[in-house]
Amino acid sequence: MDFRLNDEQRMLQDTVARLMREQYTFENRQKFLDSEEGFSRDMWAQYAELGLLGIGLPEQYGGYGSAIELMVVAEQLGRGLILEPYLATVVLGGALIELAGSEAQKEDLLGRLIGGELLLAFAHGEPQSRYSLSEVQTRAEKDGDGWTLSGDKAVVLHGDRADLLIVSARVGGDVRDRDGIGLFLIDPKAEGVRIRGYQTIDGLRAAEISLAGVKVAADAVLGEPGQAYPAIEKAVARGIVALCAEAVGAMEVTNEFTLDYLKTRKQFGVPIGKFQVLQHRMVDMQLELEQPRSMAILAAGRLNADDEERERTISAAKHYIGKAGRFIAEQAIPMPGGIGMTWEYGMTHYAKRLVMLDHQLGDTEYHLERFSRLMQGAEEETAA
Repeated sequence: MDFRLNDEQRMLQDTVARLMREQYTFENRQKFLDSEEGFSRDMWAQYAELGLLGIGLPEQYGGYGSAIELMVVAEQLGRGLILEPYLATVVLGGALIELAGSEAQKEDLLGRLIGGELLLAFAHGEPQSRYSLSEVQTRAEKDGDGWTLSGDKAVVLHGDRADLLIVSARVGGDVRDRDGIGLFLIDPKAEGVRIRGYQTIDGLRAAEISLAGVKVAADAVLGEPGQAYPAIEKAVARGIVALCAEAVGAMEVTNEFTLDYLKTRKQFGVPIGKFQVLQHRMVDMQLELEQPRSMAILAAGRLNADDEERERTISAAKHYIGKAGRFIAEQAIPMPGGIGMTWEYGMTHYAKRLVMLDHQLGDTEYHLERFSRLMQGAEEETAA
């Protein structure tokens, strides 16, 4: 596998890096964080103008690039520590529409998404489901030509800022069955929808969503009701690729922050970076970054592989990167001393994001167990 970026990919990387460097300074991010919406609509418009909202989506609808381009963009967005709903709207929402939507839905929704006119949120996780993609208790009952939905969704990323919700609901089967799950497009302002939004510990937005007899028209169903699980699994895989790349970008900046502090801060008349124990710890942090960088590339390269190979690689990458991100965050906080715990020190915000990245779409323990289970299944098939 050739890990080198081509000329177009390097130009894309440089463009996003420059945007983050010039527009997403720490001071500007704090202003966005303190605003009513919790992110910048102006920055979202700039993403649309630069074509970043179409990364990884089909070209016939205005999209551009593949998983590698998505990885390149997400890594630079991770360096900027963005607050905008890129994962919720472009990566997860865009993937679900691409994979499950009708031609008319793709033409309408993807066009508006890529143009920066539509924010999406994927309401899938539930209070009892933890990281299981197939455990869905929310019910969808047939109601004439349409459907009626009832249930609760938990920690819906940017769910309180979305223009349109993509909601998973069970149309048949048992609670943990892969078959029997459908996807429905719901207006957040529809009757029966109750949303409680809040800010997460890393500065993003999330929401608890309650559905009580929400009416959904037949043309607001994504794909065939009951057959949505493959699209959900593949969309989440794309989301994990983006999260892995974002984590690599955040780890890079965290290491840069720490190294700069060690070179600048003086104790006993010399920079603290002269102390051997801190040098060794800094080396450990830098070494810990290299394997996640390779795993992020591998995950992006396997996104379009067969289902089993893709899922094994995705779980391996998420495990390694979550583990490395937590290690780097935990090392970076005490090394500067007390300032590492303050709100004003930028590295602190990267450390919080790295810890929370581990918990999004499955943490290290979940993906290690999942990888082991998938490998065992592959070995049993080979033996047979």
